[in-house]
Amino acid sequence: MGLRRRILLVDDVPMVRTTIRSFLEPYSFQICGEATDGEEAIEKVRALRPDIVLLDINMPVMNGVRAACEIRRIAPATKIVFLTAHAIPTVVHNILPWADGFVSKGRADRELIPLLSRLAMTARDATEEKLIGRKGSHGPKG
Repeated sequence: MGLRRRILLVDDVPMVRTTIRSFLEPYSFQICGEATDGEEAIEKVRALRPDIVLLDINMPVMNGVRAACEIRRIAPATKIVFLTAHAIPTVVHNILPWADGFVSKGRADRELIPLLSRLAMTARDATEEKLIGRKGSHGPKG
């Protein structure tokens, strides 16, 4: 079946985290951790090294956009998906530079799994490329 992609779930609402967790269970994703704000998300990314971070925008302490910027800096290979109630086109446009995807909470039942599946494939390809690069690295070609 292959590796299960590890997901960090970040939302300040416990019911949202519970719902998303139960929604992902039947698929090849593993929730490796949860966080309730942006600062906690950054700590968990450092500690857990997830493949994908599902990130809300409006949270206490540090919002999701600021957290995404820092996550990009400390873990550039980690995929970031904003999962939020804010489907306003201006908001979506402003957050896309920090994200690999965006899913409105109202459409998560239809859009989340296909998006995560695509991101998991690109994460797998990147992992395989790193492994092949390490095994087959014999200096520069020339």
